Amino acid sequence: MRATYMYGAGDVRVIDVPDPVIQHQTDAVVRVVRSCICGSDLHPYHNMSATPRGSSMGHEFVGIVEDVGREVSTVRKGDFVIAPFAWSDGTCDFCREGLQTSCRHGGFWNSGDVRGGQAEAVRVPLADGTLVAVAVEESSPLVPSLLTLSDVYGTGYHAAVKARVGAGTTVTVIGDGAVGLMAVLSAEQLGAQQIILMGRHKDRTDLGREFGATDVVSARGEEGIAAVRELTRGDGTHVVIEAVGHMPAYEQAIGVVRPGGVISRVGVPQYASAPVGFGTLFGPNITLTGGPAPARAYIDTLLPGVLDGSVNPGKVFDREIPLADAAEGYRAMDDREALKVLVRP
Repeated sequence: MRATYMYGAGDVRVIDVPDPVIQHQTDAVVRVVRSCICGSDLHPYHNMSATPRGSSMGHEFVGIVEDVGREVSTVRKGDFVIAPFAWSDGTCDFCREGLQTSCRHGGFWNSGDVRGGQAEAVRVPLADGTLVAVAVEESSPLVPSLLTLSDVYGTGYHAAVKARVGAGTTVTVIGDGAVGLMAVLSAEQLGAQQIILMGRHKDRTDLGREFGATDVVSARGEEGIAAVRELTRGDGTHVVIEAVGHMPAYEQAIGVVRPGGVISRVGVPQYASAPVGFGTLFGPNITLTGGPAPARAYIDTLLPGVLDGSVNPGKVFDREIPLADAAEGYRAMDDREALKVLVRP
């Protein structure tokens, strides 16, 4: 089969690899219907060291079950399934607490002998705890929105939930990528009173307004902080969702959060440490939260709205490519020509 591998910064190739097979009786093999490129995939695209073996790519996919091990009972051959970006057993204490990203027996795609979703097929460990079957056809127009439940929709929702967004909450979302836009949508669903989206790409911020943003601030740094303060009578917002992962975004978050507020980080941090001292978080009683979203924990909550059409998170996909053109998809996202690229086999 064909699969996407990265061999170093900027070096993306689609190569032939062995077809996945059942290795453990708790496995399933899924034929990928759609996968996508994530903003976090651009981090290795920028800085990955060259490696002759390459690394498989992709952690978001939906597909059709092709085979299952004898111990799999919740999905069967022919089911359309959503695969969260972490695989998990669904039974350990962390899974029962809704933290599948810390599953005692789970893991993440593209680690060890588990390959990634930017491919024609994937072996899914612990299929019962990981996969969610949905009664749709693979030709359904809902497929892009269902794919967002694999990661970005759940990640945006996780950011809002961890920050305790609710009725009357004021929210700033830093970053107009797919996760930031999903955070806007999620904050609106949870009842936020005001949602300020900080982003500089009009096509994206327009979508953010459609998803529920009440205000858009295009400025960055001190100018951007001042603009948010002006929109909030000088106070800042109760919640800041940082969906970028770079230090300037974190510093911006500190600058716009209200005393007693919450900074929720879901952008994968590209820095080793961050200010948390008296003048940044301690003095104004700021809570710092966030982390990798247990997407599996939110699928049951978010799926009904996707199925009944009341939300359309699939609008974040603004380009679709065949798997063979994966390298072009990475380039387009890196050059900000595409918001989020959908990949078909």
